[in-house]
Amino acid sequence: MTENAFTCQMCGNCCTGEGGIVLSRSDRVRLCALLDLSLSAFEERYTHGAGSTFHLTTKEDGSCIFFTPGSGCEVHTVKPDICRAWPFFLGNLRDELSWKMAMDYCPGINPNLSHEEFLHQGMEYLRARGLIRDCGQDGARSLQIEDLTASLKGGDRT
Repeated sequence: MTENAFTCQMCGNCCTGEGGIVLSRSDRVRLCALLDLSLSAFEERYTHGAGSTFHLTTKEDGSCIFFTPGSGCEVHTVKPDICRAWPFFLGNLRDELSWKMAMDYCPGINPNLSHEEFLHQGMEYLRARGLIRDCGQDGARSLQIEDLTASLKGGDRT
């Protein structure tokens, strides 16, 4: 049996620092429902951005507005897709060096597996949860991996 490429350790490292969490419309709608806010009220209170791109506001220390040290994510059940996808982002899937750097930052990434196994498990995880985006969709570009998906068709084990 293959080990998991990622098991969340609930450390909160992915919730801290200037991350620039991009919110899709479906992310914003889910968050509105949980917080009992209208879309416009949510966007005004919890987002910033330019044009049609909405970024989740951060606290003064750069951490996510919904992250509380010691208790974690206040919106975990409806968290943004980019948060659901961590650490299976385009850069970490495509580039072994990015994956190794993420491993230094995230104790949940299994160092005993190869990058190839991380890639295959990551693609399976993203597909199973409907987190792969086409370039035409809104939301985080690090989930827009159709070019990676196409290049894997021949060797993908899923």
